[in-house]
Amino acid sequence: MDDCKNFGTCKNGTPVDIFTPVAEADRIICLGNVEYHYFAGYSGGAKAIMPGVSSYAAIQANHSNMVKDGSYAGNLDTNLVRQDIDEVGKHIKIDFILNVLQSSDKTIVGAFAGHYIEAHRAACRALDLMYKVNIIEKADVVIVSPGGYPKDINIYQAQKALDNARHAVKDGGIIILCASCKEGFENDIFEKWMMTKTKEQMVKEIKENFVLGGHKAAAIAMTLMKSEIYMVTDYDKSTIEHIGFKYFDNLQDAVDSALYKSDHKSSVIVMPAGGSTLPNYVG
Repeated sequence: MDDCKNFGTCKNGTPVDIFTPVAEADRIICLGNVEYHYFAGYSGGAKAIMPGVSSYAAIQANHSNMVKDGSYAGNLDTNLVRQDIDEVGKHIKIDFILNVLQSSDKTIVGAFAGHYIEAHRAACRALDLMYKVNIIEKADVVIVSPGGYPKDINIYQAQKALDNARHAVKDGGIIILCASCKEGFENDIFEKWMMTKTKEQMVKEIKENFVLGGHKAAAIAMTLMKSEIYMVTDYDKSTIEHIGFKYFDNLQDAVDSALYKSDHKSSVIVMPAGGSTLPNYVG
């Protein structure tokens, strides 16, 4: 987006560049839904402005923080990505927001309106009551499904469940991702990164130059640095194994393999609606 006005810089160094028609509007009203976001903490709030109507340079600076400590689902206080989003409202007046919560079948079950921080935080608290699940111990094996079609239509979409499962698995553990992904990768840049770069390269490059599509690959790379990924899928075996996953065509074989590896002494967590559920380790 080239036609932008600059309103200064966030404390983290991110430029506040806002699309000129929005910057010059008499009123700014932000609409959106609130759900867990794997590096911004939550969607919604001023995210409609940053990155919604921000310059490429601003998006690049903001999103490059996705690899920093604190940039994970459900975290607000120490999340550099979310700090930029919230700080935008100090540079340009956001008059009103309307954010909604949705059930797993996309029915609206809650609405929150008013101040762009206060209403958003109320929506986040309500979301936590719906979808945040406290766990006192991380598991050796996490079995996760995005929640069925269309949430598992491709790897790009299934990544969200994979990232949520990362919060439940022990370092060095195994995530068993059950996702059809018949349509493959969906995004050309995402596919290129997954097929041609190592996990170390992906994390390094997304930090230096944020690229849409590449950001999903880098998120998967960070999961691969923490755990093994077994994938029960309808997609091509050679491709799945090339990107660093272990392929299975049925869940029982994947579970048996994971349990055998740990001498059948594994703790197991099952996440049937992994695209929505956020494990919260409180142990």
